[in-house]
This record gives sequence, structure tokens and C-alpha cells, in this order.
Amino acid sequence: MKWGAKQVSTLKPPLHHSLFPILTAIPFLAHDESCQDTFWVRHNRSLIAVCFRLCSKEGLTVGQLMSSHLEQSYKMKKWLQEPIQKPGSVRTLLIDNYDSYTYNVYQELSVVNGVPPVVIRNDDWTWEELYYYMYEEKAFDNIVISPGPGSPACPTDIGICLQLLLNCWDIPVLGVCLGHQALGFVHGAQVVHAPEPIHGRLSEVEHNGCQLFHDIPAGGQSGFKVVRYHSLVIDHESLPEELIPIAWTSASAKVGNSKLSSHIEKSRQGKVLMGIKHSARPHYGLQFHPESIGTYHGRQIFKNFREITKDYWLRVRSSYNREKYNHSAACVQASSANHLCREVHRSIHSKNSTKNQLQKVSPGIRRLADDTADMNAFEPFNMVNVDHSSTGYRHLKLKWRKLVNLVGQVGGIKNIFCELFGHHNAENTFWLDSSSTEKGRARFSFMGGKGGFLWKQLTFRLSDQSNGSSKNSGYLSIEDFQGSTESIFLEEGFLDFLNKELLSFCYDEKDYEGLPFDFHGGYVGYIGYNLKVECGVTSNRHRSKTPDASFFFADNFVVIDHKNDDVYIMSVREGSATITSWLDDTEKKLLSLKSSVTREVAKQDSRPLNFSPLKAGFVADKSKEEYVKDVEKCLDYIKDGESYELCFTTQIRKRIEELNSIELYLHLRERNPAPYAAWLNFSKENLCICCSSPERFLQLDRNDILEAKPIKGTIARGATKEEDDLLKLKLQLSEKDQAENLMIVDLLRNDLGRVCDPGSVHVPQLMDVESYATVHTMVSTIRGKKRSDVSAVDCVKAAFPGGSMTGAPKLRSMEILDSLESCSRGIYSGCIGYFSYNHTFDLNIVIRTVIIHEGEASIGAGGAVVALSNPEDEYEEMILKTRAPANAVVHFE
Repeated sequence: MKWGAKQVSTLKPPLHHSLFPILTAIPFLAHDESCQDTFWVRHNRSLIAVCFRLCSKEGLTVGQLMSSHLEQSYKMKKWLQEPIQKPGSVRTLLIDNYDSYTYNVYQELSVVNGVPPVVIRNDDWTWEELYYYMYEEKAFDNIVISPGPGSPACPTDIGICLQLLLNCWDIPVLGVCLGHQALGFVHGAQVVHAPEPIHGRLSEVEHNGCQLFHDIPAGGQSGFKVVRYHSLVIDHESLPEELIPIAWTSASAKVGNSKLSSHIEKSRQGKVLMGIKHSARPHYGLQFHPESIGTYHGRQIFKNFREITKDYWLRVRSSYNREKYNHSAACVQASSANHLCREVHRSIHSKNSTKNQLQKVSPGIRRLADDTADMNAFEPFNMVNVDHSSTGYRHLKLKWRKLVNLVGQVGGIKNIFCELFGHHNAENTFWLDSSSTEKGRARFSFMGGKGGFLWKQLTFRLSDQSNGSSKNSGYLSIEDFQGSTESIFLEEGFLDFLNKELLSFCYDEKDYEGLPFDFHGGYVGYIGYNLKVECGVTSNRHRSKTPDASFFFADNFVVIDHKNDDVYIMSVREGSATITSWLDDTEKKLLSLKSSVTREVAKQDSRPLNFSPLKAGFVADKSKEEYVKDVEKCLDYIKDGESYELCFTTQIRKRIEELNSIELYLHLRERNPAPYAAWLNFSKENLCICCSSPERFLQLDRNDILEAKPIKGTIARGATKEEDDLLKLKLQLSEKDQAENLMIVDLLRNDLGRVCDPGSVHVPQLMDVESYATVHTMVSTIRGKKRSDVSAVDCVKAAFPGGSMTGAPKLRSMEILDSLESCSRGIYSGCIGYFSYNHTFDLNIVIRTVIIHEGEASIGAGGAVVALSNPEDEYEEMILKTRAPANAVVHFE
């Protein structure tokens, strides 16, 4: 697809919708005496006119087309006349327009409705399939159409949504953002550019008091504030008679000061349409995002739509004079999703043997459907209590020792690493290094090298898709502790392999009783950005020079507790193998290490904070002019509604002759300490990673709590305390940075919402400013409780790559970025960390990082482009983020 190519300034509904979706409603009404009234005809003249015009074009009579749909009319009437027993919840079909906020809607509906909705993408089902579930299976009470990128005028952006808005005239529907625009568009309203693109910013909204806004204040100073993500709007002057405005922005009311800064939109008409409803159908649209963390009264809106749905079906039933329904009966019998998936072959597939209907529902969606009847019905496989004697499962045993208050006695953590693992340029070693531990940012560091009998190294490279292989497939090289290597082809990709590996381990929880950390052995390494193709992206435009993933299996390692200065030495073995020798040797080395042998701290570099990497020999993949021009292209995509936020990046590179990479890392951690720093050396690949990342991608702890800590918003530190405080305040009050951060918070809420218990996703910290050696950053924290039926790797696949490095909506944004960026990001923008055999993990975002590979040092950097971005400022922010790692390289040349 060529993005931004379509004209949206005066979008009008095309006359080329299929005859089936446009005409389905008319035969029903024409042949049902109860609906023969002038009210319906008066409010649907435009639809009738289109019907006759299309009939004439196709050489058919309306009667011929009506007769083909008569059977559906009678089925609907028969269904309305059937008494149905009522469960106590409302069943929603949620149509996902490939958005990154859909699962925030999912979480809200799960809580409000009492049962999770079934989620399908807008191209998963044909109209016939949707008709089957709505009118024959009677599986849903209402439909919610999600936000999404693009325009309702583009068929690939809106999918089946236009058809259901036309055909499902008798089903309650709520459209959000793109869904709202689709409701207006399908009835003849024009969708035009907004006076100003609004993304991640707050507006005060007035409404007309209709049922959708019951118990929500209105008026100029009501405090009803909402978050908006849109570049297009419905032109209110083009609204047909059947669409009624119900909400709009107020030009007179100001949004009060808050974490989300104030904003009053000014448009040519003095107001911007924020909500509509159909005069004769139970169809509603909202331009703003009720599911956003920043929207006031968002949950109340979903509750009101639930009540609208219940009231609507009660009225429909009573109009047919059926038997009296008690208050606990549902208006539409909601089939359990188990039944929906179990019966689909028998009822649909038998009618059309050429299609496998089950495959039309994506695996993730099908699984969501499977557990909606009882969210706790499926328990995970108990790896502890199952007899594995005749299976391929591997039983791991952990032995460990604690050396109390040892860190200070031996001269610090750097001494420990260099003594145990720093020889021979620290080949085949790792160090997950919490070098910045103040304010509780991080507590533990993990280090190790080539270990015992279980040690191995995994190196994965995606295959060349030009040879016809699947996008996920690639070659995995496995080197064992003896140096033997084998290569295998992975058809389903690396993450699928890793998932099977982790699920193959069984263990005894008593082995790690008393340990205050969650990594007890397992895989340590990185996942490169290009593995996004295993997480929903269709393809990679650029191949990575470095491996797409590389991991050690760590069986002997050391853990540092920075809070208590304790050292833990850890050893993992399989079965009954002896595991004491390495523990004995390591303890002896540590106890003999004296503080007098403390390595001299690298001299502090005196280069100024405005040090320029490009003047120190680094070469950028894009010149300043090219970078600024590409940021302007990003702004054009945002203006046309293709994205809300684009995290555009580039890389700077420098050829190096000889460089002591471990000394470089030690210098970097002194100059730019970070809570999620890392050192990785894969000597066979001639690859070293020196990372000083301040950002956590995702963590899963032993209590099944998922946590993400995205960073969006960065400013340089000041030269004096006064200047530094002013710069920090400037960041806190920056509307642009707040918008950037809010968009990514909502994105991460969505990603966690895909794999967390309904109602458990929350934001304990929103837009806190943290200070590091060279920059201030704006950080938020999102948490949720992992569902019992998803694995650790499932959680990573739901959120990778980290939203702070992509933008939103994630899939569309990554495709746009691939078209603008000139090379693969490689390891940059991926993640580094561990996957423990006990199914916990902790991963960072690879930023502020030097990649040393085959005689070249590369540093990736960029920033989030939003509607408020200035291209020159974006370039300066990119350069700022490269200074600390580039300085370290120049220092050690």
C-alpha cells in the first residue's frame, strides 16, 4: 500500500459498495408491516436512492434483489418471536481495525459487561459469517467498532465495518474514532481533515444529555475531559438528517491544569464534532477515546452503552407482544464462545466445504473466545507435580549460596565481574547490570560466562524471504559447552522455539525458597528488532547484519543484591548431576578477592555535554537534511490519519581498529549508569553489546505480574543546578512530551490487556520524570496480572517490539517506518534480558547502546514524531541521545 496517497479533504461515500450490504436492510423493512412507516422512509431516503441507482446500474429491479434476501427477513422475524432465556451479562462482538488500543476497549468491556467480548479483525469474517453469528447463532447483543489508522473511505482500513453498519440496523453498535467516522461516512457525511491533528491531548467536551452520556456532567466548566487521537473528522455541516450530533468540543471552556496539559481546539466552525447517533437505529459514534487512561468518565460511557443494549432488546421484544420476560433474562441468547468455536464447522463449514472457517479467526482471537465462558476454567500445566519419567521434559535442580555483605568488602561489583569473568576480553560472557540503583530503579545484577554441562549458545538468523520461506522461518545455530555446533531450520521462528524450550523445563519450587530475585538460571541474551515478523508484522524491508537473536543458557552465574550488598552464587544442573564444584571454586575466588585490588576507575572524560559525535568521526546513515525531510514525511502520514505517533530512528557508525570493548563498557557504566544496562559478548560472532538503557520493556515476576516502564520525553541535563531544575520543569510541562508519553501508555495498556486478566491492567505511575547522568526522561509504569493460560513468551509476543520504539497504531506505524528508514535497526530497538526456567523474565529496551560488530561501532537513536513535533528539534533530540555512548567509543579508541 502507498500511504498517504488517497485524498481525504472531501471524502464521500462511494457508490460501489456491494449490492448485498446496501440492500439487506431494505427487503426486511419492505416486507415487514410493523416497519412500514413514513418515519423510516423519511430518515433513509439517501439509502433508498442509492439502492435504486445501483439497481439501475446493474440492470436489475429492486424486487429481484429483495426476493433474494426475503429468507433473511423471515429468519429475523422468527427469531424475534422466540422466547429466550437470559444470562446475566451482555455479549459484545469487538471489531478490531488493526489498532493498538483495541484491547483497552476489550478490558473495559470485560469489566462492564461481565464477560469478555469476542475480538475479530475487520477482515477475519465475511458478511455471511458475521450474519450467521449475529442472526442465526445469536451470539452477540451488540457490536463495538474499534479505532484504527486510515480512513473509512479506504476498504482495507475499514474492512467489514461499513457492511455491518448498513446491514445490522437492528443491532446496537458503538463506533470509536475510526468507527465513529465510518458511521457518518456510510450515511453520506463527509470525512475531512481536522483543523488540527490531535493525538494524545485532552479536550473538554459538551454533550446533549442522551443516554450514552447518562450520569456524565456537561457544560462549559463541567470537567468532562477526553483524550483524542485523530487527524480526520466528520464535517458536521455534511451530516444527513438521520444522524444527530450528540457531543462536541467546547470553544469556551478551558481544560484545567493537570498532568495532561490543557488544550482548546479552534476550528473554522468554532467546534469539532465529538459524537453522533442515528435517529432510527441504535447506532452511536464517538470521535474521542473513552478507553484512554486520560479520559474522564470513560467506563461510565461503556456502562451506558450496556444499558442502551439491554433497554433496546427489551423494547424490541415487547413490541412483538411476546411473553413477559423477567429482569434476569437476556434479550439475545449469548452462546458461550466454546460453543461458538465448537459448532462453527458443523453449521457453516457444512454449507461451504471450500472454506475452513475456523482458520479465518486468528489463533489469538480463537483462544480468547475459548475461555470467555469461564476465565478460570483452564489451568496451566503443572510443571512441578507431573511425572516426567517417560517424557521429553527436563528436570532442573538449583543449588545456591549466599555471601552476606560481600560486595563492599571486595571493592564493588566491577571487581567481581573482572575477577570471575573479565579475562581474555570477557569472551562469551554476560552482565545484566543495574548500574543505576538510586530511587529503587533496580536492585539486582546478574553475571556469568561459559559455564557447565548445560551451557549453550543459540544464534538465530531469519531466512531470506525471497526463497519462498515463511516470514518467521530461519536458521538456528546451537553450540554446546564442548564447542560442538549444529544448525537447524525453524519453520515457525525463534520465539516458538524458545517457548517450547521453556515449557520443557520442570523444577522444584523449594530449590529457590528464600531467593529475593526471579532469575534462577536460563536464557540470557537479546531479541533483535526484526523479530517483529514473529509478532504480527508482515515483513522486514531490511536485513540485519547481526544475528536476529542470540542467547546463552546460563547454568553457572552470580547475582548481586545492590540493596544489601549480598552476593549469590548459583548453579543449575539436570537430574542428579553433581553441582558443588563450581560453587566451591567461585566462593573461594570471591573470598580471596581483597578491596586492595580494586581496579582503577576510568578517568572521567572532560568532554562537554554538547559533544558532537558527527565531529568525532561518526557518520550518520542520514544527513541532517535527509533526517528533517523524513520527519516531515512522518508529519504528513500523521496528518492523513495513518498514524498517531511514529518513532523514527537512524544510526551513526564509526570504523574502529582496535578497541578494548570491556573497558569501553566499564567506562560507559561509570559515565552513564542506567538501571537496565547490559554487557553481552558473543565472541564467535565478533559481537559485543555495551548497553546503558534506562528503559524496561517488560517484566514478568513470580507472582505473574507483568510490568512495562516506557520512556517518552527526553531533555538534556543543565550545566548548573538552576538550569537543570528549569529543564526538568520544562519537560514536566511539555504538551508534546505528555502527548508522546500518553500515547505509549495507552499502547502498552493495550499490549498487556491482550494477555492479562480483565480489569487488572493499571497505571501506578503516570509521567514521572527521572534524572540520569546526561538526560531527564519522562517515565510511566503499567502493570497487569498475567492470565493463567498464556506463557511467558506469549506475553513478549503480545508487546514486542516495545511501543516506545514504534509508535501507534503499532502495525501500521512499523510498516511506515520500514519504508522511511534506510537500514535494519538490528539489535537496536529490540530487547536484552533473561528468560528464567521458572517462567519469569525481565527485558529492557535496547537504547543508549554501542553495538560493536566486525570492526564497526554503531549507535541507534531517534525520537517520537507527533503532530506537535518540530523537525529541527527532532534531529537535535536524536543527536542528544547518541552523545553518551559515542563519547565512550571516542574515549577508548
